[in-house]
Amino acid sequence: MPTGNRHVTPHKDGWANKKAGNQKATSVHPTQASAQQAARQDLAKQGGGELVTHNKQGQIRQKNTIGPAKDPFPPRG
Repeated sequence: MPTGNRHVTPHKDGWANKKAGNQKATSVHPTQASAQQAARQDLAKQGGGELVTHNKQGQIRQKNTIGPAKDPFPPRG
């Protein structure tokens, strides 16, 4: 069962991987891609959830469902 969401947000030292609702970052990374990878791994360990990636201005750039959570908007094709 999914336990929560993860956000990848800008941080003064790079990019932060944060659990939803937390002020403090779980981890900080030099690149957005490395923060996303860490967030994916955390979500996989926790049973899945939503990965929300923000741009440099803090606005949501994309959302991805990770793990066994049911994607409300699965890809078509």
